[in-house]
Amino acid sequence: MSRSIAILAGLLFALLSIDCCAGYSAHGRPPHPISDAVLARQLVHQSNWAAVGSISHNEKITDFPMVNILAVDDSALNGSSTGRIHFLLADFEFTGADLLHNNKITFFFSEEQTGSCNRRGVNPMEPACPRIMISGRNRKLDPKSPEYNDYMEAFNKRHKHSNIWVEAHHFYLNELEIENIFIVAYQGGPRTISAEEYYSAHL
Repeated sequence: MSRSIAILAGLLFALLSIDCCAGYSAHGRPPHPISDAVLARQLVHQSNWAAVGSISHNEKITDFPMVNILAVDDSALNGSSTGRIHFLLADFEFTGADLLHNNKITFFFSEEQTGSCNRRGVNPMEPACPRIMISGRNRKLDPKSPEYNDYMEAFNKRHKHSNIWVEAHHFYLNELEIENIFIVAYQGGPRTISAEEYYSAHL
């Protein structure tokens, strides 16, 4: 009898341990096979905004990390994904002012921006709620370039008031020149995606 109790206790402990660890590994596997690069493109394309980090030039917190929210769009005129992350900046606001002094920026995208992780009962911190951190440098787009009007029109389709931001507050259109992408998604820990892999992925 004592041996049976010991076996039962061992099994119960093992089950409890699995459940405990599963809480962070977050139910572990993607719903269907997908490459990291394709998943990254999906996260970007479904997002209307991103959290961004820059190196602060503000006299109150010089050299500290600064975070902000920026409206983003990666769409072609037909609404398809290009992977090219466009956003508006102004020199007077946090991110625009920081980049004038140190042109390094990181964008953060999470599947929870659509609310889908919460609907599945997954905490945004868990790996089963995929997230990416895209680092690079800002490039201010030339309004005289042939593609500028198309980029701006696509941006306006997602962000209906962006023309007002440009006209009234002197915001200007930019593109992130991607240097590296970190992804945390399901199993395997943080992984990297090159800019080449990201841009060549097809949705």
